[in-house]
Order: sequence, then structure tokens, then C-alpha cells
Amino acid sequence: MLDDDDIYRYTIVKNIEALRSSKKILVFKNGNEALQFMLDNVETIDNLPDTILLDVNMPVKDGFEFMEEYEKFKPETKSVIKVFMISSSINPADIIRATTNPEICGYISKPINAIKLQRILSYQESTDES
Repeated sequence: MLDDDDIYRYTIVKNIEALRSSKKILVFKNGNEALQFMLDNVETIDNLPDTILLDVNMPVKDGFEFMEEYEKFKPETKSVIKVFMISSSINPADIIRATTNPEICGYISKPINAIKLQRILSYQESTDES
């Protein structure tokens, strides 16, 4: 998960834990931290996340800047990761930019409740079985 809001990160982590849907939860405060982790682990796909919850507005490197770098990753790396853009932004330009990016599986408005979170995790599970 990439989000600069401490309270939001804490809440999402607790919700994921309550759903018992994740073996390991990685949390990053900005796109640079996450990209560095991914670059350090790109050759070990098992270390990479299977789902990324990506905030639009973050310091250092925002969600769209993160995606510009993410798109340069090898296809076999990206094929195991599902990216969902999460935001409180209702800016139509943000929504269009996210929903027209083929690397982004969905644009979800904050706050994320247990139902939305379950849908995200179910999307991942259903695509794994295809």
C-alpha cells in the first residue's frame, strides 16, 4: 500500500488483517520508497506485492509519477501485480487518467470500507484463477 496518511494506512492494514486475506502487507509513504523496494526485488517476483493500493496525492512521487516508472518494469513482473488507484480526489482529470491506464485495474474513492476492500481482494483472486 502506498499512502502518505498515517491513520489511513493503519486503518487499511487493520482491515486487511481482519479479512485474513494477506500473508504480508507492505506499506510505503510515497512512490519513491515503493519503487526502490520493487527495483531491489524485481528479480525475486515472490517478494513483490500481488496487489498495490496506490494513492493519487503523495509527496516526493505521487501515484501518477509512480505509475510512469512502474510502466517501465518487465511484463512478467507486472503480470503478477494488480494496481488499484485509491483517492479522495473527485477531479475528473484524475479519474480519467487512472481509468484509461491499462496498468490500473480500478479507481476507488476513499474512504475504503471492508466491502470495497473485499472487492479489491476478490478481483485479485478471480484473476489468479483465470
